[in-house]
Amino acid sequence: MIDAIIFDMDGVLVDTEPIHIKIEKRQFKMNGISLTDEEHRQFLGTTSENMWREIGRMKQLKVSVEALINQNKTESILHFREQSEIPVMPGIFELLDELKSKKYPLAVASSSDPEIIELILEKTRLKTYFQVIVSSKEAGKSKPEPDVFLLAARKLKIPPENCMVVEDSENGIRAAHSAGMYCVAYQSPDTDPKTQIDADLIVKSFDQLRMILLK
Repeated sequence: MIDAIIFDMDGVLVDTEPIHIKIEKRQFKMNGISLTDEEHRQFLGTTSENMWREIGRMKQLKVSVEALINQNKTESILHFREQSEIPVMPGIFELLDELKSKKYPLAVASSSDPEIIELILEKTRLKTYFQVIVSSKEAGKSKPEPDVFLLAARKLKIPPENCMVVEDSENGIRAAHSAGMYCVAYQSPDTDPKTQIDADLIVKSFDQLRMILLK
């Protein structure tokens, strides 16, 4: 039985994955880091800290990992603050309105930096829908570890097995399953379908998910 729903943020609530990828690729170029698109894709859904530390292990970097983490946070915050509008996924407000009317407890569990999560949710007016907002930094471990989803469930006071996760990344799907939660993969046009094959259900629109949940 599904009693609560936990949403990832980037690539699920908001169409920001391409923005993060663009910022990171600019950083690679600025810092002389050679990384293939395939190598880059393996970090989707993980924290910025986790990504840069793993790149530091893989590559001989000219700058410190800590400097790259701080640089990424600064660049990301500047970008999102300067945007007059941050794109939300089609149909997400309609879905959240209906879930709220049905009294579903809702949470956000994101790998993004807490300050960036706050900025994006405030700017898009999505924040008011969620009783709980947690980050992997607060949880202590990055996806694909389950900690951020388990923390969200604890704060919602709902058993993990009664929670549904809505994710888009392979690492997020693995984290949801490790937490013992049912996982729905949201497949946007930019998503590689091969990364979502382990999800319990795949939807290509939030209208589709709304009909499944509220039928």
